[in-house]
Amino acid sequence: MSDSRRVALLSVDLQYLDAMPDRGIFLTDDVSARDRHYYFERLQKLVIPNTAKLQRAFRDKGLEIVHTRIQSMTADGRDRSLWHKRLKLHAAPGSKEAEFLPETAPVDDELVFNKTASGVFASTNIEYVLRNLGVVHLFVAGVFTNECVASAVRAGCDRGFDITLVQDCCAAVSEQLEKAAIDTLRDRYCDVVTVDAVIAALR
Repeated sequence: MSDSRRVALLSVDLQYLDAMPDRGIFLTDDVSARDRHYYFERLQKLVIPNTAKLQRAFRDKGLEIVHTRIQSMTADGRDRSLWHKRLKLHAAPGSKEAEFLPETAPVDDELVFNKTASGVFASTNIEYVLRNLGVVHLFVAGVFTNECVASAVRAGCDRGFDITLVQDCCAAVSEQLEKAAIDTLRDRYCDVVTVDAVIAALR
């Protein structure tokens, strides 16, 4: 990393809505028991501890950490995107679903972007803010790998950012979706590395 000041970590949607077994998305039976087991085991054993470790490394270096979450502007969610309405994805301001997981939550004045669509670049002014910060290289972690994470990676790449996906800081709701997402993104839209490789490079 030749100029670490131009680097930021993008932490995608690590919140109660989509990362807790008894909240939000997982209150329905849309996800099979097998896939639930895979997803939450991956979250608990890999994604949450690794992302927390990665965030600590970025903070220790004084580097930017940017967080996204699904959260509407209104209590009834009328501002949500069409597909979030159809999917019944709703995290109202102040709701438990909108809360970040405590292990990977923002601290101090880290930037937070609220969105009601899969893509943070499409639905917020994150590009403008990253340009203001001088960021050119984004490391990406979070959920779901094949949805909001992939949207951030593709859109960031298309906008000229250098993107690195931290594979063991990401999860999809099934092993098949996880593999397909990584195979699609690798070397086309981003580099794919491990958390230990990123931390070694930061040092």
